[in-house]
Amino acid sequence: MALNIANERLRGLRVDWQALLPLAGGTVLLLLGLFCAWQTWLIADEGNAVQRVHMAQDEAVQTLSREIASQRGAVEKVLAGVDPATLMSDPARSAAALRQQLPQAKKLELYSGDLSEVLKANYREFGYAKAAQLMAAQSAEGVPLAQSVSYGNGDRRLSLVIPLGPPPQAQAWAWVELPFAPLRQRFDAISPAGGRLDLRQGDDSGYVQLLSHGTTSAEAEAAGKPIAGSVFSVGAGLPGAFIVLPRSWLLSGLLTLFGLGGGGYLLWLRLRHLRAPAPSEAEPPEASIEVPKAAAVRVRPPAQVAPPPVAAAASVDPSIFRAYDVRGVVGKTLNKDVARALGQSIGTLMGEKGLREIVVGRDGRLSGPELAGALAEGLREAGVDVIDIGAVPTPVVYYAAYRFNTGCGVAVTGSHNPPDYNGFKIVVGGETLSEGAIQDLYQRIASGALASGGGGGLRQVDVAPDYIEKIVGDVLAERRLKVVVDCGNGIPGAIAPQVLEGVGCEVVPLYCDVDGTFPNHHPDPSDPANLEDLILAVRQTGADLGMAFDGDGDRLGVVARGGEIIYPDRLLMLFARDVLSRQPGATVIYDVKCTSHLKAQILDAGGSPLMWRTGHSLIKAKMRETGAELAGEMSGHFFFKERWYGFDDGVYAAARLLEILAGDLQGRRPEEIFATLPKSVSTPELKVELAEGEHYRFMDKLRQQANFEDATLVTIDGMRADWPDGWGLVRASNTTPVLVLRFEADNPVALKRIQQVFRQQLLAVDSGLKLPF
Repeated sequence: MALNIANERLRGLRVDWQALLPLAGGTVLLLLGLFCAWQTWLIADEGNAVQRVHMAQDEAVQTLSREIASQRGAVEKVLAGVDPATLMSDPARSAAALRQQLPQAKKLELYSGDLSEVLKANYREFGYAKAAQLMAAQSAEGVPLAQSVSYGNGDRRLSLVIPLGPPPQAQAWAWVELPFAPLRQRFDAISPAGGRLDLRQGDDSGYVQLLSHGTTSAEAEAAGKPIAGSVFSVGAGLPGAFIVLPRSWLLSGLLTLFGLGGGGYLLWLRLRHLRAPAPSEAEPPEASIEVPKAAAVRVRPPAQVAPPPVAAAASVDPSIFRAYDVRGVVGKTLNKDVARALGQSIGTLMGEKGLREIVVGRDGRLSGPELAGALAEGLREAGVDVIDIGAVPTPVVYYAAYRFNTGCGVAVTGSHNPPDYNGFKIVVGGETLSEGAIQDLYQRIASGALASGGGGGLRQVDVAPDYIEKIVGDVLAERRLKVVVDCGNGIPGAIAPQVLEGVGCEVVPLYCDVDGTFPNHHPDPSDPANLEDLILAVRQTGADLGMAFDGDGDRLGVVARGGEIIYPDRLLMLFARDVLSRQPGATVIYDVKCTSHLKAQILDAGGSPLMWRTGHSLIKAKMRETGAELAGEMSGHFFFKERWYGFDDGVYAAARLLEILAGDLQGRRPEEIFATLPKSVSTPELKVELAEGEHYRFMDKLRQQANFEDATLVTIDGMRADWPDGWGLVRASNTTPVLVLRFEADNPVALKRIQQVFRQQLLAVDSGLKLPF
């Protein structure tokens, strides 16, 4: 009896699914309709939202322009009533008197019309930015531009340079620092209208962000709007509306009607069902009929989650797969999908070789974290374990591959290229991939032959302290040299000063704060223009020498105390003398761009010279083949196998150079040691820009028809013509679409003759070439 009662109660609790389905479906459709209605409103308002932010941006530009003009006007009004000659009779006293009339001024200084005091100043104490602003005022068209200076701890000031007298022939200059707070207050008072406003200093190619308020997730526009009379601009961050539907208000409106209409209809059916009379005992409802167990609905096991789709071959630009690495422009030819596909391709190659672990690091570029993260995802998808060592110079990635015995590593870096570039330097199985191996990675992506479904692990390791300790424990400067270190705001700034201080030198840092926008100059020490600040700093600080690194730290540039650039092929002579003193007979490799004096210097030091093709990966492959102890390139790559690992490392090369200079048995100054290295009249690398791929076609034509008569030709990399009194070279760059030329001779007359021979041969192939010599 009790059992029958229990069964009756269970039958009463049985869920009427047929009756509930309209309720559930109607609710879902109503929610979908409401969501689509919200999406329709966002889509319709998107253009207005962007317009509101741009209106706020214009308001900020006008407000700050008026504020700067007002502050400048107040200063000019006071200065207009004084005689420049009287002021400069006693600049210090005159400046103090003027400050009494300008109580708002934090600082006021007077300088002569020719700025001779600035030219002779110690810029480290005087301030590089201050000196640059004063000297720029001399050539300014119109009013010298206002900018800001920072003294740390939030003390930022507005700096003005006011000419005393007509600007073209100003008799004196006033440097005035005013509080930055009024600009900050004006800026903060402007509503960002749902987006974000950024106050920047600098131009769009490189700027520092001073202030920002609004939505942090808003997507910043690349170009800002300039503020009149200043180097400032206002950037806009556009609100990123959460729009998941196609941006068509018509489509989203139809989906809204479908959701609301369908949901209302299903709920009406549910209500109708509830109002219907209950069925009789003789005809039990269909929903209460029991289903035999054998007919129960089978639940499929959950499908294996498919990996995110690899970028299709058509979306991966083959031009980024270059001779030495993979490199492209972020947002155009390079993005996270490409990085992920590349990770899978590398992981697939590793799997074929039985390799399971890889090191990944990145330089200081703004796109580095996203690209490195996507690369690691692709590697792990291919079943490879990833050791993430964070933001480090490229040589630290190479070092970590040895340290953790992986034999594999990828450095995510754009090297010395502009901020919008990035790329990948790849080592698999101890081999730096180049040429055919790089193309093989692309072919795997294009054909879809990529491993997937793997479950590679991920761990973060800080290997930088170990790298620093390894160098400091091996290299020692026997006397304390003073060195200016210019890292060009690249990632070497995080490590190089510590290494060089650790080996026993006094370091004067210059642009050592890591900033992926490179606000001061491109981190490329092979371009003499990028060494101008370093030369100036060496002279002003009385340093023994200056050292510069490229954006990822695998290249080194050096300047002597007097400002002379010591080119890498001459540094290689010094390194060869040192290495061969301990490894007599060793092979020393150098590239086709190096001086003809290098061969004789290596022979005199007891070594075996070998000229080879340009390219860090090609040089490393040749070192493995020949067992060379040392190699170097004109670009500043140096490869030490003796006492190191054989990879290119600008930071380690700098430490070894300081060891040589500080350990000189005769106690000579660095410039005296450099003077023992033979040199000729030569040019830096000269470049002729062509369309993508055209530089290769040009070289093919040149090889077919060039005639250098009595010269000895070397054609392992481009075309190098050697004469008894000099040589010239033209080759196609493997990193950018340019022809690279270099010339060297015993005297200017011979140099001019060789250049003229090359001019004739080059113009015979293409008369439209714009030659830089």
